[in-house]
Amino acid sequence: MPAKKKANAKPLTGAALIKEVCSRIRVARSYWEAHNNRACRGEREKAMALYESLSEAEREKVPQELRVWLRYRSEKYFGDDRTPPGGGKR
Repeated sequence: MPAKKKANAKPLTGAALIKEVCSRIRVARSYWEAHNNRACRGEREKAMALYESLSEAEREKVPQELRVWLRYRSEKYFGDDRTPPGGGKR
């Protein structure tokens, strides 16, 4: 049974949001390095959604190594032009 979300949970802002983005990217990278593509895809999508909500100044606070992986490296494998998972089973 999944954990329940708190009813009064406030959306993250500022430093907490930046920290969450970095954490999600690191988790996605660890899944990537472990060849767990399904979990990596889910974490990457969550990280990308949070990253898109950051302002330009806040995005600069995310370490460059993480930004590069999120935007370029992972886009090569998980981008919209790629075949969706589970479609080519025989």
